[in-house]
Amino acid sequence: MGKATQEFQATRIAVLTVSDRREAHDDTSGDYLREAATEAGHQVLDHAIVADNLYRIRAVVSSWIASDDIQVILINGGTGFNSKNSTPEALLPLFDREIEGFGEVFRMLSWEEIGSATLQSRAVAGMANQTLIFAMPGSTSACRTAWERIICEQLDARTRPCQFVSHLKKA
Repeated sequence: MGKATQEFQATRIAVLTVSDRREAHDDTSGDYLREAATEAGHQVLDHAIVADNLYRIRAVVSSWIASDDIQVILINGGTGFNSKNSTPEALLPLFDREIEGFGEVFRMLSWEEIGSATLQSRAVAGMANQTLIFAMPGSTSACRTAWERIICEQLDARTRPCQFVSHLKKA
């Protein structure tokens, strides 16, 4: 997509890692998302790691949705097909609107990397209280695919014909 002459607008981001095994010292996917967002010019205001528990995920995400400071939430982990994975179930009731195209495009791009295994990805996105929420698989490779090929461009006000910046809550 092309870029217009509008100026870049930094967004305020929180990053959540959903994992029963990761801790701060080995949260490679969370680290990647925070670094990539910062390098792109955005502000990472908060981050957390929570166990793959529907109510813990909802509690953290709900607090960020309610915050005036957080405009975008990037979630990695808990989107697989395993019965323990509960990120989509935690998020879907919170969404004012689901962004169906994110999961569709993510799986299309993942096809190039992992073939039919992409069927087991339950990547989701949506808006809640003018907060944009993206949930992607927990592998660093999947986070890189989602950030570099979808999210980064959609968080850039210069992206045409459309992006999500104008839909986000203002400070």
